[in-house]
Amino acid sequence: MHATTWVFLRGLARQHRHWEDFPEQFRAAFPDSTVLLLDTPGNGDLCHRPSPTSISGMVASLRKQLAAHHVQRPVNLLAISMGAMIAIEWMEQHPEEIERAVLINTSLRGMSPFSDRLRKETWPTILKDLLLERDPLIREQHVLAMSCNLLANRDALARKWAEYDRQHPTSRVNAVRQLVAGGVYHAPAARPHEHVLLLQSLGDKLVNPVCTTRMAERWRWPLMTHPTAGHDLTLDDGDWVIGRLRKWMQEHPLPSNPE
Repeated sequence: MHATTWVFLRGLARQHRHWEDFPEQFRAAFPDSTVLLLDTPGNGDLCHRPSPTSISGMVASLRKQLAAHHVQRPVNLLAISMGAMIAIEWMEQHPEEIERAVLINTSLRGMSPFSDRLRKETWPTILKDLLLERDPLIREQHVLAMSCNLLANRDALARKWAEYDRQHPTSRVNAVRQLVAGGVYHAPAARPHEHVLLLQSLGDKLVNPVCTTRMAERWRWPLMTHPTAGHDLTLDDGDWVIGRLRKWMQEHPLPSNPE
């Protein structure tokens, strides 16, 4: 397998450290790969910048980051939730820059109603945490309760994530700007790329997994389903993700470049 670069993209109001141990799992499984953990403006290392109110603005920032670090393209993308929307827009705008992509538990306007894209029962908690909750520990406890089903020791991780928030906080204004960007982003008219794998969790409490199913049906992308995991699939079962990715890559090799 030739050396590849993978860019990992997280979701709404999340930063690169929220991947936790998964990047190391990935590097161990694919030792010839380079993994880059990038933040979008308003999150993580870029927390003091204003978040774009469009997904295309987030793509522009990521492309500038790659250029600044002299990263050769094409790259591969592994993205979850709103990060997967960014990946789709990146493939739509610049398909030649992406070799392949893995998209996890995402949704698109134009394919699914808002009540599926963000389950109704989560609306009060999400709005409260975005706008009112001042204690980062309580906020992260709510996030993990909604996003993980199988993860052990969630309380310890919530304390760790609360410290991330204290060090690199995503402001309420930036969180709302990101929510707007994801909410208004519309599915491209045509399939943006050929080499894409979709992963969904049937236990997702945030996004109805039917959103991913609709995407697979419309764009004829392969779909693999975890029967019990929650929204944050790589936290709940990172080994399963790596196993499905390995299987897909073996069964769907990229065409060889002519010499």
